[in-house]
Amino acid sequence: MSNLFKQNVNIRDYKLVLDEVQEYISNTYATAFDDDDDRQKGQIKFYITKFIEDKNLGVNNLSKEQLVNKLYFEMKEASFLTEYLDSKEVEEININAWDDVKINMWDGRVITLEEHFNSPKHALDVIKRLLRPSGAILDDESPMVRGHLRNNIRITAYAPPVIDAKAGVAASIRIINPQHLGKDDLVKKGTATSEILDQLSLLLRYGISICIAGSVGSGKTTTLSWLLESVRRYKRIFTIEVENREFDLVEKDENGQTLTNVVHSVTRRSDDSKRVIDVEKLLEYALTTNPNIICIGEMKSSEAYGAQEAANTGIAVIATTHANSCEATYPRIRTLCKKKYDLKDETLDGMIAEAFPVVVFQKQLEDHSRKIMEITECEILRSGERKLHTLWRYNVEENKIINDKTIIKGHFERVEVISERLQKRLIQNGMPGIILDQFLEGEFSDDVIAHCIPSVSGRELFTPKAVAGGNGRRANSKASGRKSNY
Repeated sequence: MSNLFKQNVNIRDYKLVLDEVQEYISNTYATAFDDDDDRQKGQIKFYITKFIEDKNLGVNNLSKEQLVNKLYFEMKEASFLTEYLDSKEVEEININAWDDVKINMWDGRVITLEEHFNSPKHALDVIKRLLRPSGAILDDESPMVRGHLRNNIRITAYAPPVIDAKAGVAASIRIINPQHLGKDDLVKKGTATSEILDQLSLLLRYGISICIAGSVGSGKTTTLSWLLESVRRYKRIFTIEVENREFDLVEKDENGQTLTNVVHSVTRRSDDSKRVIDVEKLLEYALTTNPNIICIGEMKSSEAYGAQEAANTGIAVIATTHANSCEATYPRIRTLCKKKYDLKDETLDGMIAEAFPVVVFQKQLEDHSRKIMEITECEILRSGERKLHTLWRYNVEENKIINDKTIIKGHFERVEVISERLQKRLIQNGMPGIILDQFLEGEFSDDVIAHCIPSVSGRELFTPKAVAGGNGRRANSKASGRKSNY
């Protein structure tokens, strides 16, 4: 009986103890559930502890502390899901039914939990509780909703009659970048090489707009988040996200002084059209706040037109969108832009290529690794034609299945260097010549990278070299670029 917290404990079934505690707390301390601060959390646990001690209640195989925590999680938080929501190893929780819960781990493993909800109603109640912070209501009138639990946790939920009533609820709970990956982590996990990440960071740092394309789960947001973090101390950044905020770019020193110049914004839904704040409206207002970089978490509708307009004013815009390749990204953006204005394809294509010269395509492979598969530059020639150059690509060398596990071998290849046109833009935007030289040569000195930012006094540490005429260089490559077919 060492697991019991008192001799002669009144052992009960957990469900019966839960029912008793819930009734007691709701009748006696209902207001304790109104707030979410740490003090209230401790107060609720105190009430639960006092009740089970006064009643001398216990549950087999649970200590008093374990029982109190389990009851608290059940009543106030996410039941047995709480520990997974707080885990840095979990990327997604998929609830297919009240008794079918699967966990997608960050390393690609998919685990079917032995734990599950007590009933269809229990599952529905917990998901409704998780949706409450975002104001999303899951019921007969709104059986499909999207919301969030915290800044980095998205929830998409379905209830009857959209799904089988016997299932109770279905939900996808996605945790964005739970490990808060840095550059070394991305390199270690094989997402990209250090040089690739350095180049992308420098392109953004010196005003080149970038679109990151890929499917759901390909790691677009993680890469986007790291790129913003890599430049956040040097640029004024305005982020725009839909309904809930995932980015957290504000950085303070040990004295509490803010080191960054960042504004985070989110859209707002409303039944009153006058109160709706969408991505387009936030983008319109962002342009009046003098940002160096505007981040749009995802382009999926007519806001793409505003994004390319902003990029064509000289502001660096970084965004994600869903597309199957770098080349397919441009017609995808064109389709989105047409939701705003039905301009001629040729006109839009030129505007989009000018706005987003660099596209990154990312993919989750069969072995669950996430790779930057290709990086391209779309060069606009003097004739007005557009030519797509592959700067980097990931080459798959071998696919094998060993013990039911997929093994993929490959390598990153540098194919071409940026065009002379893009080189000139970088110089005009302040990139030191010594950095551009190393950018083209494919090797970065740590000392040079560390000092490519203006010093505290505002004096540039390196003097840019002019790039003109035939001074641009090309890396030796089998691929010399190809004309775009979009």
